[in-house]
Amino acid sequence: MATPCKAVIIPGNGGEDVATHGWYGWVKRELEQIPGFQCLSKNMPDPITARESIWLPFMEMELHCDEETIIIGHSSGAIAAMRYAETHRVYAIVLVAAYTSDLGDANERASVTSLEPYGSPAVPLSMAASSLGEPARQRAVLHSRKPQCRCSAIMGD
Repeated sequence: MATPCKAVIIPGNGGEDVATHGWYGWVKRELEQIPGFQCLSKNMPDPITARESIWLPFMEMELHCDEETIIIGHSSGAIAAMRYAETHRVYAIVLVAAYTSDLGDANERASVTSLEPYGSPAVPLSMAASSLGEPARQRAVLHSRKPQCRCSAIMGD
């Protein structure tokens, strides 16, 4: 079974610099204090519209999200994390301010939310969790009940 060696921060759309915007830099600095652990945060291509056809390949080819990666997705980045986990094995996903619709916004309709909504016959709610290994699913359930847990708790500390 793979163990996590890195986290990748997938920001929400909007085009802000991921290194300096909001909480992203703080999380990156905190996670990089864990010995042998890496945290990547890069500005996403197509940062305004956040098209799935651009973001998901970037997550695979540039950020190298794999079974040793914890994806931390915020807003549209949370949706991208769920979409990525539908078809790729990852260690875990952490969703911050996730949503499941286009929020009535034309830009969001063109983004990663543009496929069938979660829970529809085409995309069952269990699909994203099925790409996680059994221990990761158990941790996701455990930590979703304890939102006050620190990031290091995910690492088994």
